Amino acid sequence: MEKIQTINKKTCDWILVFIVLLLLLVGFFMVYSSSYPDGYYNHGSSLFFLKKQIVAGVAGIILMIFTSFFPYQIYRKLNKVMLFACVVLSLLTVLLGVEGNGAQRWLYIGGLSLQPSEIIKIASVLCMADFLDKRRKKLHKLVEGYIYTLAAIVGFILLIVIQKDLSTSVVLALVLLIMFFCAGAKMIHLVLTGIMGVVATIPLIAMYSYRIDRIIVFLDPFKYITGKGWQIVQSLYALGTGGLFGLGLGKSRQKFFYLPEAYNDFIFSIIGEELGFIGCVAVIILFVLFAWRGIRIAMNAKDFYGSLVAVGLTSLVLVQFLVHIAVATSSMPPTGRALPFISAGGTSLLFLLVSIGIILNISKTADIYNN
Repeated sequence: MEKIQTINKKTCDWILVFIVLLLLLVGFFMVYSSSYPDGYYNHGSSLFFLKKQIVAGVAGIILMIFTSFFPYQIYRKLNKVMLFACVVLSLLTVLLGVEGNGAQRWLYIGGLSLQPSEIIKIASVLCMADFLDKRRKKLHKLVEGYIYTLAAIVGFILLIVIQKDLSTSVVLALVLLIMFFCAGAKMIHLVLTGIMGVVATIPLIAMYSYRIDRIIVFLDPFKYITGKGWQIVQSLYALGTGGLFGLGLGKSRQKFFYLPEAYNDFIFSIIGEELGFIGCVAVIILFVLFAWRGIRIAMNAKDFYGSLVAVGLTSLVLVQFLVHIAVATSSMPPTGRALPFISAGGTSLLFLLVSIGIILNISKTADIYNN
């Protein structure tokens, strides 16, 4: 036992590292394959998006290595700083941000684009983990446990809602609820929160006509095939065309301006078209393995705070993965959500790898090799 603990304090979960690097490699291939028509005709280089993805990937790996050596307990002491930064970033995005797909998502600083919601999501997980850890013995109480926790969750979600980014708000809400559940919440509290969340989402959808349109199109995309249903129909065509083994890497037809955002919001559809059902299953298996390692690290973390952080950051990846696939297969209304580690997107990839670094640091003190 002593030997196992000594080993674990010196090494991280290399299986998780391998899975993440494999997902990154798949991402590089698929970003190039799905984006070269757009890059060539609209940006003058077929490598335009691939270069950006590689730069973000390399920078992200460097940050992942750095955060893997940065003791995760220190984030507890930075709670107030992170909260203040989240509020400032959210307000700056509302006041100065650039709109994209109906949401105020981007800030441009010194010629570089930044998506503050990616930072807010990670900071929210870290702060919520500390919040739940300190109130672990009070979570069964109505006011000190449930009401206070609900107020904290709503507070974090509002930082995204005011940016008019409903999909990210829903993703963050689900992640924080998963953390609340794992911390020991009563089932009745979770059910009540879920009901209130659905009720609160209805007016948020009704506020903007484009959100209502997405619901209507989702119900029958082929009815609106020449209009707002075009994107989802082309996604289904891509998946259907791929069959069992796919058309072959680089041989997609839908990426030639039939399927918008082929290298981002619908990259899973291109995977299905080029690599077929087998390729889709392979990608899904990688995320299942990712879930296995993340949950294993969480279960064996040396303290409850580390366990909740690992649960939250692992869930953050998996919820986005599930939403992306659900949209690509028309299992839920269309919304912009990248496939983690694979879709094109510098800010998203950068901070995903930062979060993996935090999980790896937790794994260094967890008995992940102990049955």
